[in-house]
Amino acid sequence: MASCSVAPKEAESESTAIPNWVALPRDITANILLRLDTIEIVTSVRYVCPLWWNIFKDPLMWRTVQMTSLGDFYEQAMEICYYAIKQSCGHLENIFIDGFATDDLLQFIADNASNLRGLVLINCHGISDEGFCQAVKKLPLLEALNILWFNLSKDSLEVVGQCCPLLTILVFARSGSNCIIDGGLDDEAFVIAKTMVGLRDLKIPGNSLTNAGLLAILAGCPHLEILDIRACYNLHLDESLKKKCIDQIKDLLLPEPVYDDYWDEDRVTYRDSVIDDDSYDPYD
Repeated sequence: MASCSVAPKEAESESTAIPNWVALPRDITANILLRLDTIEIVTSVRYVCPLWWNIFKDPLMWRTVQMTSLGDFYEQAMEICYYAIKQSCGHLENIFIDGFATDDLLQFIADNASNLRGLVLINCHGISDEGFCQAVKKLPLLEALNILWFNLSKDSLEVVGQCCPLLTILVFARSGSNCIIDGGLDDEAFVIAKTMVGLRDLKIPGNSLTNAGLLAILAGCPHLEILDIRACYNLHLDESLKKKCIDQIKDLLLPEPVYDDYWDEDRVTYRDSVIDDDSYDPYD
């Protein structure tokens, strides 16, 4: 039997030794640190050691700013976000903001992140249609846009379609289910169909669109592969329209059928459980 070359005490010492993170190659360390939330980076991580402080002097470390886990730093969130955007020195590509963005902050993003490709805004009730439109006109490279749980009108969507020709992903869920702010039931659907021909992924749960709006989207967005229209209460999907959706869309999320009184099959509508702020995950 072969003898072990490592003494028991030495083996025990090696197995319980604390990893020396500072000894990792710089590029591996940077890759790990890139995955952290911006709040953590600004308030604690960059102070750990001189090496990590120097790593975060590189503007490329700020290509993604994620402000979604605010915790005890909600009151400082705005200041931290401005700081992170400045540190990116124009290299910002993706930004995620939950709950505190305003017109002024969005304008600052537009003025300092002309290379922005991904924008996620959640519960940002401080953003107006006018402020959003002014900002998005300066973001021609935008490829993915998520607007969740606050109310912008079809006018904002139209500006996105006109000014962001590279857009392939749109998630648009208003605050409240099936909410109509202005215009007709299908206004948003018609805007999407007319101005966003390159879409591949569209999630509009709880939208007010009818069959006419859905048909417009299917015709106007020929590259669409993912479509989420759950909780779109004004749809009345007959077998022909349902088949058209299934044939054209690779990943399809439809409302579930619910029959009216006495289970009258001639009066079927399509609904599913109400989508609310806490239960809906647009990335599912």
